[in-house]
Amino acid sequence: MVVLSIGDFIGKFHPVLVHLPIGILLMAVLFYFLSGKEKYKSITPAISIALFIGMCSAIASSISGFLLSKTAAYEEPLLSRHQWLGIATTVVAVAAWVLYSKHFRQIKWLMILLSLLIIITGHFGGSLTHGADYIFSSGDKNEESAVPQKLIPDVQQAVAYTDIIQPMLQAKCYSCHGTAKQKGKLRLDEPDYILQGGKNGKVFIAGNTGESELLQRIVLPHDNKEHMPPKEKPQLTKDEIALLHWWINTGASFTEKVTALPQPANIKPVLAALQSGKKNEEIAVPNIPEAAVDKADEATIKKLRERGVAITSVAQNSNYLSASFIAVDSITIQDIELLMPLSKQLIWLKLGNSNCTDATISTIDKLTGLTRLSLENTAITDNAFRQLKNLTRLQYLNVAGNNITATGIEKLKEVKLLRNLYIYKTNISASDFANLKKIFPRTMIDTGGYVVPILNSDTTLVKKPK
Repeated sequence: MVVLSIGDFIGKFHPVLVHLPIGILLMAVLFYFLSGKEKYKSITPAISIALFIGMCSAIASSISGFLLSKTAAYEEPLLSRHQWLGIATTVVAVAAWVLYSKHFRQIKWLMILLSLLIIITGHFGGSLTHGADYIFSSGDKNEESAVPQKLIPDVQQAVAYTDIIQPMLQAKCYSCHGTAKQKGKLRLDEPDYILQGGKNGKVFIAGNTGESELLQRIVLPHDNKEHMPPKEKPQLTKDEIALLHWWINTGASFTEKVTALPQPANIKPVLAALQSGKKNEEIAVPNIPEAAVDKADEATIKKLRERGVAITSVAQNSNYLSASFIAVDSITIQDIELLMPLSKQLIWLKLGNSNCTDATISTIDKLTGLTRLSLENTAITDNAFRQLKNLTRLQYLNVAGNNITATGIEKLKEVKLLRNLYIYKTNISASDFANLKKIFPRTMIDTGGYVVPILNSDTTLVKKPK
């Protein structure tokens, strides 16, 4: 627990105290000019009282402001201007009260100067608290994002921090932890400052989201005083929190590209949304149909299991099925035809790492209910897509490690529900990839080639070189 000193405690009252001299001294100036007219002569005695109270509150405000400047980090030039103008305002307020109390009534220019100082000092105080552009900004705090995330043409080649994390921090964190203001002595606008942390130490531990204070504060209830950002500020969306969690968990690199970082299943559609411009909710589609289906024929399931095919339910209490040929040595066209009686129930099919050819899957288009199909590391070619293009409910397709080209992939353009497409280790070039993204704007196209970083928490085995 952090214990505040007396100075820190008094300094925290500055935002409350500073409004007293502003209101009372401006009222004194107003009374002074009104008292020059005959019908307002009766308010003359109140001028001295208002100047005295305003002077005392200005002194208290200056002292508390000075103490606050020692505990909270702000942009130095802006802080210095506000501080010295505040002192000048206090000095002029004292002079105005002294001269007026000694019945020196001709202090018109001093009162005008006092008004100008109050306005200018207040402006710089507002700039410290709300940012230098607070007067002309819209001030709409209810928007999910103050700065919209720009589309990333090729998210896999984007630098994770520069292109994804930094824009997020700029939109949601810089107003309190940027160049103009650093609450808790924390800046999040530069990598060096982020690593340095704030007055309570580091804000995150690379590879360990569970002990990263930054994430812990973000997920606190909005009414918790430790929640970040404050509840009146734009909040991080669910996807933004997921991206921040992913970035820290994968080592919090400031230079690595997205393609070099591990990408769990939950983060892939979020990354795809940054590229397509669609929200994650728009990209995600049900993996399991909502409509009920009759139970599959037990005799057919028995035949398949005798052949070595693993037939399982995709979810508890569901009649929809998954079929895996991983234990089948040599898959034939007859094996695929065994699946036909299950065309209504079968939605996931795994034929990867097998001897499958174009001929083997020549009748696969009859399995019209398929939503997931794995054909990685087989012997298929572009000709296979003549059948695959008819699987209009397909959401997931893995054709990595095959002798295929972009010409074959383009045949799937009518498969509108396709959301995940894996084309690693194929004949598809980088130039083809850009064109495929135009054809499949809502599809997360995975080109693979990941390099998993070694974290400090990993256990490694060091072998002596031969």
